[in-house]
Amino acid sequence: MSIVKVIEVIASSEKSIEDSIQKAVTEVSKTVRNIDSVYVKDIKAHVKDGKVISYGAICKVSFRVD
Repeated sequence: MSIVKVIEVIASSEKSIEDSIQKAVTEVSKTVRNIDSVYVKDIKAHVKDGKVISYGAICKVSFRVD
């Protein structure tokens, strides 16, 4: 029987929402093994002078516990 743990992380990118999600997975992968999936709980964009300057993603990362 597998046990799955879920952690919540926030990541940002100046490129895109997809890049912010990838950054979340890349950073979590440095300390967590067996990542199965990422659920994007929320997204946001920071605006300055009428232009989007960065994107953010609040992600729930699921991984199997050994």
